[in-house]
Amino acid sequence: MRAAIILTAILVSCGFCMSADAQQADMTFFITSVGPGKGGDLGGLAGADAHCQSLAQAAGAGNKTWRAYLSTNARGGANPVHARERIGNGPWQNAKGAVIATSVADLHSDNNKTSKANALDEKGQPIKVRGDKPNMHDILTGSDKDGRAFPSNMDLTCRNWTSSDSGVAMLGHADREGNPPVAGSQNVAAYMETALSWNAAHTSRGCSQPDLIATGGNGLFYCFAAR
Repeated sequence: MRAAIILTAILVSCGFCMSADAQQADMTFFITSVGPGKGGDLGGLAGADAHCQSLAQAAGAGNKTWRAYLSTNARGGANPVHARERIGNGPWQNAKGAVIATSVADLHSDNNKTSKANALDEKGQPIKVRGDKPNMHDILTGSDKDGRAFPSNMDLTCRNWTSSDSGVAMLGHADREGNPPVAGSQNVAAYMETALSWNAAHTSRGCSQPDLIATGGNGLFYCFAAR
């Protein structure tokens, strides 16, 4: 009888594991559990994409083409790259099956489902957000609220994700939470447009890893399955 109970428990556990593995295989969106560790120097877009692909591969979802949700601006005459144009068409779901957005337009509307509850890494684990210690809800994007690059005279991308010692980065809030507005400093509408934005909340203190941590992050970024 005892052996039968143990066997049943093992089978139930394995069934749960297989279900979790299947969900992660179907995952098309996640927040990186870790960054490369060099602050805003991600090795450019290619390095950031490779990081997404590596984490997805380790989680069992490496059969897709993964792209980092990052923009770059027209430094040195290069063409700008807009985050919204490099992530495919959707829909996208996290490791638990929650649909974040059904399309690019939906993702950049107030209808998108980025939230504290859905802020999961590639393993299906929640990232640390406001209220946790340490807070890591700042997410690198280099993008405006529509997912586009800023003008070439505004370096909000840590030199197009190649620098850890100069510049700043535009950040989003993975949990869409922030400090309440201080009376007289900004109105509620402005607060809603910034502190609650998943992709354009505020800039970092700098581009070094310590600066990103001090701002309320850890050099994390969003990854989407482009196809």
